[in-house]
Amino acid sequence: MTDTNSIGLHSGSASQLAEKLNDLLANYQIFYMNVRGYHWNVKGSNFFELHAKFEELYTDLLAKVDEVAERILTLSHTPVHAYTDYVKLSRIQEDKDVHDGEACVKGVLQGYQTLIELQREVLALASDADDEGTAAQAGDYIREQEKTVWMLNAYLG
Repeated sequence: MTDTNSIGLHSGSASQLAEKLNDLLANYQIFYMNVRGYHWNVKGSNFFELHAKFEELYTDLLAKVDEVAERILTLSHTPVHAYTDYVKLSRIQEDKDVHDGEACVKGVLQGYQTLIELQREVLALASDADDEGTAAQAGDYIREQEKTVWMLNAYLG
């Protein structure tokens, strides 16, 4: 009998990956709520532009929340699903009462930078575990979000 899960990954490696993915999931959830808050509360001369952009971003983040949770399930583990756990696990902090457009954009930028850092950690673990599925997912997210970071930096000047 081998010590592998249903997709043929070593159970110990899958556990490590699931734990790191749960950390990532927690960060996505907190970041999602931050961006949702920016969308609701942004004020200023760039309101219309930023309001629409934040909606685009939080819609994408919500899809990724689901994809990360489903990857954890694919690894035969359980995604965390309580906000108390998200707050404990997340490197991204809740951003409350932010209204200024530039401050909101800076919050988005910092959130993506944190996600990229975490996803690189996931990518390294996945590569070591020969987990192409998780590695591909993390790599796709990194590529997409690096471009977003570049654009946000360009927006901020």
